[in-house]
Amino acid sequence: FDEKGKLLGSASSPIQIWKEKDCIEQSSTDIWLAVCTAVKSACSLANVAAEDVAGLGFAATCSLVAVDADGSPVSVSWSADARRNIIVWMDHRAVDQADRINARNSPVLQYCGGGVSPEMQAPKLLWVKENLQESWSMACRWMDLSDWLAYRATGDDTRSLCTTVCKWTYLGHAHMGQWRELDSRDMEACGWDEVFWEEIGLGDLVEGNRAKIGRSVAFPGHALGSGLTPTSAKELGLLPGTPVGTSLIDAHAGGVGVMESVPEAESKADLSDEEAICRRMVLVCGTSTCHMAVSKNKLFIPGVWGPFWSAMIPEYWLTEGGQSATGALLDYIVENHAAAPLLANHAASQSVSIFELLNKILLSMAHEQNIPFLSALSQDTHVLPDFHGNR
Repeated sequence: FDEKGKLLGSASSPIQIWKEKDCIEQSSTDIWLAVCTAVKSACSLANVAAEDVAGLGFAATCSLVAVDADGSPVSVSWSADARRNIIVWMDHRAVDQADRINARNSPVLQYCGGGVSPEMQAPKLLWVKENLQESWSMACRWMDLSDWLAYRATGDDTRSLCTTVCKWTYLGHAHMGQWRELDSRDMEACGWDEVFWEEIGLGDLVEGNRAKIGRSVAFPGHALGSGLTPTSAKELGLLPGTPVGTSLIDAHAGGVGVMESVPEAESKADLSDEEAICRRMVLVCGTSTCHMAVSKNKLFIPGVWGPFWSAMIPEYWLTEGGQSATGALLDYIVENHAAAPLLANHAASQSVSIFELLNKILLSMAHEQNIPFLSALSQDTHVLPDFHGNR
């Protein structure tokens, strides 16, 4: 992007995923190589030289990464395959652990809707400790994927208030008043509730100044360390020292982008920006959908995640809900439909994806029925979206 927010070039590179029942795993080494490939391609497509890059930031799913003292991957898999060192966000192996953590009714749980989800990190960590003792003793750092990417790029182990507050029960409001201070780049992590970690059987994670889960935190976007290390700069095709911002979870990065994106007519309204963004809700759609809203005051709503302080927009409380399966649910319905093999054959014969073919069919249906816009085709069709639980 340029400084005005105009997209100059984008690129993607495929990544591996292993799925076995409730266990879904990835490889941090594989993801880093894919990031390097995509960054080089995006710069090339945008015709941007390394010296023109003013900074970069990482956003990723809130998946859990395990590495040892050297930064090498530590397996989180029954297979013991060292490549498989990421428990993916949607992995549901830790349902029992989440139930046991919630049964304790710790005060920190009121800041995530009254209970942790098996998609959050504490239950997953407890699962690894209970089931993979060798990996548990080898792991030196447990990190959210976006924090790990920033760490891999800079060598700075500072964690983001976005990841820690939303997924690790970190109490971000411990840092109220520090947002405008000069030293807020690298704040001592004083928002961990050590009693909570000890109660749930993970007291070893808060030993040694909490080095395994985060000694220091920063507001999203704040510069990390001395920027890109010479090694990572070379791998990314960029210059050493290029600034790297503290990370965001993927959906929350989308939230930051959308919160301020309003039509011209609406932007001239009487409300101040501060008030206006408290009246909007952002939907970020992918495999799942996150529904996010911010407020100046904290709101406790049973079953709704949050209130998370400064997890998306600094000094605002974030409230977050959503649907655990949306894009994944569309895949499931399409793949399991009786007409799926026929659809696949038709798409292959036309050299298009099944989605392009389905969209063509929708356009012709809308044309035949004289309907003004595509979504109106489904005005009388409703889907109950609780296939994989609901947030």
